[in-house]
Amino acid sequence: MAVRETDLLCHELLLRLAGRLPDRHLWRYRDWLAGGAAEVVARLLPGTLVRERIALDDDEHRLLADALLPLGADPAMVNAVLPAVVDTTPHYSFTTESPAANVGDSAVLVLGATLRGRPGVREVRNTWRRRDSGPAKLVVLVSASSDQVELTGEIQRVLRALGDSAPCVEVVPKDLEPTPYHRMAIEESALVCSGAEEFAGRRG
Repeated sequence: MAVRETDLLCHELLLRLAGRLPDRHLWRYRDWLAGGAAEVVARLLPGTLVRERIALDDDEHRLLADALLPLGADPAMVNAVLPAVVDTTPHYSFTTESPAANVGDSAVLVLGATLRGRPGVREVRNTWRRRDSGPAKLVVLVSASSDQVELTGEIQRVLRALGDSAPCVEVVPKDLEPTPYHRMAIEESALVCSGAEEFAGRRG
């Protein structure tokens, strides 16, 4: 079944919110989207952005409107989202070094076995995200040419089954320019496995 254009726009919007929208919200919106509940995302996401005081630049706000208004979002709430007036790049650091005795080690092994040679997948990578003195958080990065929405939901379910209550899964379409957050994560990431498609510029 063909993926709706609005679902793809929603997926791109959620990618752009990675590192800014709290993980506990972001994974849930992605789960709803993968489960065919994009209208729920449209009704609730603008209010979450307002409550969390997450600002969007002009391009992001146009994307928000294009993705959510056709699905029933409240125009007044969409317009209430704050405009970005400063650099919104998140202040995270990333590392390939896994924390000791972390559930993420098992997750990486399972994902490697699950996604190796998968059609539509180019590369699967992982990194560990830190902010200030907080605990390290596993981030899974996937380059994919198709089924990005469904693949995000599938990987999230695997990670939740392994104990990650708010999984960070970034499935980036091959033709989408990575955000600053994703570029930082990719630069400090390790290869988990390769899919069926060769990925140009492989880091190894």
